[in-house]
Amino acid sequence: MAYWLVKSEPFKYAWDKFVADGRTHWDGVRNHQAALNLKTMKVGERAFFYHSNEGLEIVGIAEIVREAYPDPSDPAGRFVMVDLKPVMPVKTPVTLKQMKGDPALAEMQLIKQSRLSVCPVTDDQWAHICALAGVPA
Repeated sequence: MAYWLVKSEPFKYAWDKFVADGRTHWDGVRNHQAALNLKTMKVGERAFFYHSNEGLEIVGIAEIVREAYPDPSDPAGRFVMVDLKPVMPVKTPVTLKQMKGDPALAEMQLIKQSRLSVCPVTDDQWAHICALAGVPA
């Protein structure tokens, strides 16, 4: 199973709104690397939900519930979206500052390619962040 991190600006789509909705499609991704990551996602895989710009922290865990399909907001038809559902909030948000200062996370895509909105997370990174967040891996 692969793990992921998806970013959302809280003023556009916050964790609380995601929980209230119960499910959402992850659309509007226009970075080619992030889009390739969406195409790789499989049903049942998990993703950290990260608040970008404001908060700069992991606030919850989501699950992929529908694999990549065409994003109707892209008239050229080059980009895709996936569907996600919330699984649980984290007990303790894990901040970007905390992750940047942690040697165990130095190679994390979020740190190395900070502008990437959808990025993979290794098994070890997932387990480490779950421990920091106070949730089961």
